[in-house]
Amino acid sequence: MSNRDASSLGKNTLIFYGAGSMAEAILRGLVEASLTSPNNITVMNRSNADRLLELERQYGVVPATTEDLKKSALTSADVIILGMKPKDSANAIKALQPLLRPEQLIVSVIAGLSISTIHQLLGREQPVVRTMPNTSSTIGLGATGISFSASVSASQREFALAMFNAVGLTAVVDEPLIEAVNGVSGSGPAYVYYLMEAMINAGVQLGLTPEAAKDLTVQTVRGAAEMVFTTGENPGELRRKVTSPNGTTQAAIETLDHYSFQEGMNKAIVRCADRAREMGDAIRAEAVDSK
Repeated sequence: MSNRDASSLGKNTLIFYGAGSMAEAILRGLVEASLTSPNNITVMNRSNADRLLELERQYGVVPATTEDLKKSALTSADVIILGMKPKDSANAIKALQPLLRPEQLIVSVIAGLSISTIHQLLGREQPVVRTMPNTSSTIGLGATGISFSASVSASQREFALAMFNAVGLTAVVDEPLIEAVNGVSGSGPAYVYYLMEAMINAGVQLGLTPEAAKDLTVQTVRGAAEMVFTTGENPGELRRKVTSPNGTTQAAIETLDHYSFQEGMNKAIVRCADRAREMGDAIRAEAVDSK
């Protein structure tokens, strides 16, 4: 992390509204990279005080365990990170309306929740950063798509980029493409885990111990990803390099093609993006109905 990234965080105070795994991944990245003091970070959720105290013990952040503490932190924070479940988001955001100052920055990590819906729920065009990170942020190897509302200032934009750079890679995209990010990388780790499950199970069926099958699979996936990253080559080209004509790898690839592996993956990613839109539509409909 550059000095400029660190300085962009400055003395800003943050509150994580929702204290799940993604919130923990982000705040851990900030704390462990010494980009901000844990005292500048408050965590809150709807009712699980034990979870907040656990985060305090692990990272030194400030738990808001009472309604008064929550209200005070939300009112005073420079940045509010929305990380509650999508089904709870409409009511939670509406409740923020009387507490917010015009200059406070809203950062959303909620799948499907558009900037326009956040504005609709708040009744005004608050500065909003919409993001789609993934769970690899937990180990500092996340991939985050990010987009900005028109009212986000240059310093707020720099702050948001620094925050997500602390937990991996960021890609600035036009907001309509956030759903594509969700399909490719937001849910992407699950696809890789699913592939790894299949590789391990097949290894066991062929006689390997579960431990050996797992170790070999993990190292293979790790090495393949590192090859793409280190060489900069297209994955398709790397695949062709290790696929000898009429060899074992070609036989395996032909079998995957027979079962429409690429078509299934494409359809899965499109369906993931569509589902994010559906979830966003449901939140938007709830916003309209609650007027």
